[in-house]
Amino acid sequence: MRNIIDVDQLADKTLLHRLFRRADAFRDMPPSDYPKPLQHLTICTIFFEPSTRTRLSFETAIQNLGGQLITVENAGDYSSAKKGESLEDTIKTIQEYANGIVIRHPEIGSAERAAKVSRVPIINAGDGAAQHPTQALLDLYTIHQAKGAIDGLKVVLVGDTLNSRTIHSLAKLLSLYKVEILLLAPPALRIPQEYLDLFQKLAIPFSLHETWDEVIEVADVVYINRVQKERFKSMEEYEAVKDSCILTLALVQRMKTDAIIMDPLPRVNEIELAVDDDPRAIYFQQVRNGLYTRMALLEYVFAS
Repeated sequence: MRNIIDVDQLADKTLLHRLFRRADAFRDMPPSDYPKPLQHLTICTIFFEPSTRTRLSFETAIQNLGGQLITVENAGDYSSAKKGESLEDTIKTIQEYANGIVIRHPEIGSAERAAKVSRVPIINAGDGAAQHPTQALLDLYTIHQAKGAIDGLKVVLVGDTLNSRTIHSLAKLLSLYKVEILLLAPPALRIPQEYLDLFQKLAIPFSLHETWDEVIEVADVVYINRVQKERFKSMEEYEAVKDSCILTLALVQRMKTDAIIMDPLPRVNEIELAVDDDPRAIYFQQVRNGLYTRMALLEYVFAS
């Protein structure tokens, strides 16, 4: 596998569990024992959209595995894109310095465009509202780690199911398993039809909901994401839905004792701060798992 562009490239249970086992190994070994498969390689991270967890976990993973790092943060303002350089020319330039490129970009399809002109591997770290394959990998790994298995779970996907690339990507990987998917969102934020069509095609039970009361007591996994302010055409549209699916401590107290609460972050207002102290809230464990799964994926891409 030369590039990681689309979550469909990870939609193989044998591959996923191979990566999970490797992530487990990285989690359990002391950093002094990390292998160095990226030694003598230089990897560039270029982010045209803001990022904390994805960028820092990739950069830490690269260095943990012995790679040299070059990085461009806020590339829309601090690269030649500001002068009007095309994405294609930017990629053609970076490949002269780097053996691989991790890219985040606000345009849907941007990672695929980059891959078409690059002679070095491209890893998609988020392209607009479309794909975030490595986030889906770490999210699925977190579910597997916390619950021991994925089959048989009722997974509630909450919030901006229309625009959230993390929800879209996780939904595709969940469809490999025998799960039930419950989608909680107001009508204006309903998941695109293509995902409902996928569930129907694969005979994945799913349902659409508008209130917490319909899902909170049956959920094994609550996966919530903020309303994506940057994807709205106007502030009026955003203001109308931004508070539609807030997870409160009172709601959490109605959940199963062994349920888990996940959020790819950043958090805006979708989870009350008081929920953080509940042991079912594992979103910062997700953050840590992003390091181990991205180490496993980088090793797979560059050392296989």
